[in-house]
Amino acid sequence: MPGSVKLHLQSLVKAPVHIAPLAVLRIAFGSIMLVSTIRFILKGWIYAFYIKPQFHFTFYGFDWVKPSAGAGMYLLFALLVVAAVMVTIGLFYRAAIITFFLCFTYVELLDKTTYLNHYYFISVMAFLMIWVPAHRYFSVDVRLKPKIAVTRIPAWAINIFKLQLVLVYFFAGISKLNYDWLIAAMPLKIWLPANSQLPVIGGLLAQTWVAYTFSWFGAIFDLFIGFLLLDSRYRKWAYVLVIIFHLATGLFFKIGMFPYIMIFVTIIFFSEKTHIRIINFLKHFLPKNKQYTSNKDYYLPAFKTQFIYGILALHFIVQFIMPFRFALYQGKLYWTEEGYRFSWRVMLMDKVGAIFFYVKDPETGRRSEIVNSQYLTTFQESQMATQPDMILQFAHFLANQYQKKGFKNPVITADSYVTLNGSGSRLYIDSTVNLAKEQETLLGHKKWILPFNTKSQ
Repeated sequence: MPGSVKLHLQSLVKAPVHIAPLAVLRIAFGSIMLVSTIRFILKGWIYAFYIKPQFHFTFYGFDWVKPSAGAGMYLLFALLVVAAVMVTIGLFYRAAIITFFLCFTYVELLDKTTYLNHYYFISVMAFLMIWVPAHRYFSVDVRLKPKIAVTRIPAWAINIFKLQLVLVYFFAGISKLNYDWLIAAMPLKIWLPANSQLPVIGGLLAQTWVAYTFSWFGAIFDLFIGFLLLDSRYRKWAYVLVIIFHLATGLFFKIGMFPYIMIFVTIIFFSEKTHIRIINFLKHFLPKNKQYTSNKDYYLPAFKTQFIYGILALHFIVQFIMPFRFALYQGKLYWTEEGYRFSWRVMLMDKVGAIFFYVKDPETGRRSEIVNSQYLTTFQESQMATQPDMILQFAHFLANQYQKKGFKNPVITADSYVTLNGSGSRLYIDSTVNLAKEQETLLGHKKWILPFNTKSQ
């Protein structure tokens, strides 16, 4: 490795930098998490997603994660609110961010029908924030214990967040380099006309050329915006694009808090001078207090630095590998969805389907259709109908239910029809396969998924 490159890498890791960007990130992340959690509670989603369903689609290897009974889920979300407040103001920060990470990730693991990229992103950001001293500047912790205050930290404590954001954007851009998105302008050709009722611009959204413009701009934006934010020459204009892009996606596609989360946390790319100005502005809204000084100017982690480096290195290795694991599977990715999650693939397909399950008693030969709504909510059923791992999971649940009713080795089959990006309804899985006998594996391909070239029905 050339000496200049080595020195540059060392500066990205060890160079002393001002802590202000980390304090601003803590405030931004904590406050947007507070709003997001309160919004989730007020919309009644705790009951709808975690209490009402009698069956939950857990992630592979996490079958043991179950929702709390009764008021337990409400208490958990109350704890999330408290933790978000504490993170924002920097009160008992380390305990607060660990609590938030564990509670949020627990909720995330309860049911994959609610999986969203931005929920995964929140868990990732909270995990990274565990390892940094975001409470040692402009925080209640500093006010309570002035000796912990520092003004300088190693550069890695800020650069890990920049790297994470660059990866999120870049892999989102890579995922758009496909026929459906660039050549067919799908699914935007379906989604944009749905907003044709909007004043002034509604008529334009029904135009095909607009769908192509949005598709290509979205791919170019995701591929390059992270790198533009890293360059001080283009940063301000890049951030303007970030705001416009995310506000537009929030307006047209109703994707919740994700646009605002990205707008808030992307502030981390700005210079320390900008963050110091932000903190000085926030100080005007707080009571005047004594300016504390510390015996320490530079932060040294309580853990051995090599241990933290190891944790972070493992984290980013996983982040680099996960988006490419789809290559291990056969078939069209959007059709099979094998290797789709946790890869920063955002809004890439319009996929709907219907599925009908049947149970057969092998001893009598009697076959009957199962009423899905007897076990699933409408939302769960709609999500499950197009995702093979959920189809298999529900089939195993049904087999278990009928075994309890006295069926010996019940046969579970399904007729499933799915349309992908307006391609027309197609048979999705092999209706002759006994799903009760099929097993989920970590990396194995589900051979009972029919190929996408099946003729439309």
